[in-house]
Amino acid sequence: MSLLYKADWEETKERFKAWWAGEVIGRCAIAVTAPRSDAGAKSPPSCPSDPIRKWTDLDYIAALNDYTHATTFYGGEAFPIWHGGYPGHTSIPAYLGCPLTLDFDTGWWDPILVEDDWDVTKLRLDPENPWWKFTLTQLERGIKESAGKSIPDIGGALGGCGDTLAALRGTNRLLLDVSLDAQRVLEAEFYLMEMWFQVYDALYEKVHAAAEGSTTWFPLWSPGRFYPLQNDFSYMISPKMFNRLFLPVLDRWSRRLDHMVYHVDGIGSFNHVPALTDLPAIQAIQILPGAGKPSPLHYLDTLRLVQSKGKNLHITIPADEVELALELLSCRGLFINTYCETEEQANWLLKQIHHWSHD
Repeated sequence: MSLLYKADWEETKERFKAWWAGEVIGRCAIAVTAPRSDAGAKSPPSCPSDPIRKWTDLDYIAALNDYTHATTFYGGEAFPIWHGGYPGHTSIPAYLGCPLTLDFDTGWWDPILVEDDWDVTKLRLDPENPWWKFTLTQLERGIKESAGKSIPDIGGALGGCGDTLAALRGTNRLLLDVSLDAQRVLEAEFYLMEMWFQVYDALYEKVHAAAEGSTTWFPLWSPGRFYPLQNDFSYMISPKMFNRLFLPVLDRWSRRLDHMVYHVDGIGSFNHVPALTDLPAIQAIQILPGAGKPSPLHYLDTLRLVQSKGKNLHITIPADEVELALELLSCRGLFINTYCETEEQANWLLKQIHHWSHD
């Protein structure tokens, strides 16, 4: 079927299936967005004056999704995703009771495992936790509101390997833990990963029919169980420590999903790419240098390493770098995310990409 905000959704799904399989249908995969040329003078809904209401007022969230989707051109593999934002309220640290502070742009948790003799196995998911109940309510609203128009995401940015434990302990404490009590960290990671699947499975069961599979805060779609893997905490540790404490958990995580992309966020995490490319179940790796850093194309050795290991590669670059990217990289398994100033420019880029792509 087509979607109100994505008329070529059927073709897009086939291209996603091909990309996950490492196949090429005439060009690299590309998601290009731009302001819609026929959007007119639509105005966004008024943002609530209180930050908590901004992230929890479902009428406002629904109106904002409709406004965003109606005024955005979704070209190539770009598609409209219904979501409520990701400031940390729909996440496992919040479900486990970490006090949460929300402002208008983001949010942060306060740690709860602050004692020296800490034990993560004492923590349980509480079905009455208000943020968990809100996540389910928001997901149900998203399923209803998105019908025939967009794709509902799985419910939030859940957290994952390393990062959930960093929220529970506090980053500074966890940096000491990985040096002084490594075995406890490893055991805690396996415990929290089983909890992650308990959360994911409950959300996927509710949303997969409406989403025809799944999508998340990372704007990719899968016909099955998809989630981006990450470990932002790894920015601060050596490859040796990463491989010992987190790679086994990432391996288990990747084997429990149908499709996944590893979100390598920041140049400090690039040292872990060789080990990540050796995990057999990871299909794709995103190389994201981070704010204030050069384009991903500046790190060509890392990009080519990913492709040489047979992994799909995801990069976000300006539209004027797309031709160069396709001169330097194979289009096989390549996914480019970009933005154009106008719909006309986006359509021109989509036509050119067929000529620029080479296997």
